[in-house]
Amino acid sequence: MQVRIIDHPLIQHKLTLIRDIRTGPKEFRELLEEIAMLMAYEITRNLPLEDTVIETPVAQCRCKVLCGKKLGVVPILRAGLGMVGGVVRLIPAAKVGHIGVYRDPETLKPVEYYCKLPTDVEDREIVVIDPMLATGGSAAAAIEMIKQRGARSIKLMCLVAAPEGVLHVNEQHPDVEIYTASVDERLNDHGYIVPGLGDAGDRIFGTK
Repeated sequence: MQVRIIDHPLIQHKLTLIRDIRTGPKEFRELLEEIAMLMAYEITRNLPLEDTVIETPVAQCRCKVLCGKKLGVVPILRAGLGMVGGVVRLIPAAKVGHIGVYRDPETLKPVEYYCKLPTDVEDREIVVIDPMLATGGSAAAAIEMIKQRGARSIKLMCLVAAPEGVLHVNEQHPDVEIYTASVDERLNDHGYIVPGLGDAGDRIFGTK
């Protein structure tokens, strides 16, 4: 399994709170945004820098600024929407796309129903976000759709992952780095991550 587990103490503490069944939709949304922002800090750790010269109120100063590829954030609908705010708060210049995928009840294969990406997707480092990486089918399909539209650099960021989902994405897209706060035990018979945190979309929006 090729996956990077972000084990920052603040992320792990907030993950415990977000897993708790007693955490309501308001607190769940707030925690999810906070965790997404902290994870975005880690996922952008290796962005390239270049030198620049500025004037401070005291003297001239040689400093660092970002260079190279700009970022694009693509949430997988609908649960991925809960993480966008945290990422964009940290990286306000990032462009945001959206991608919608559902599982056909007969074939069980992912089906695209919506895809809107930045027009310069090929020049951006794309971060696909979704709180849950369960079977990996939707994530792998979304990544393939984004690649078909020209993206060359993609990362996947999720809050909680199942080993089955990590392996599936690794097999389908070995070039895509996976970042998560936890790789849990397994999937149950209904495709839920164990211990997981339930249905992220329902907990974000207060639906059942």
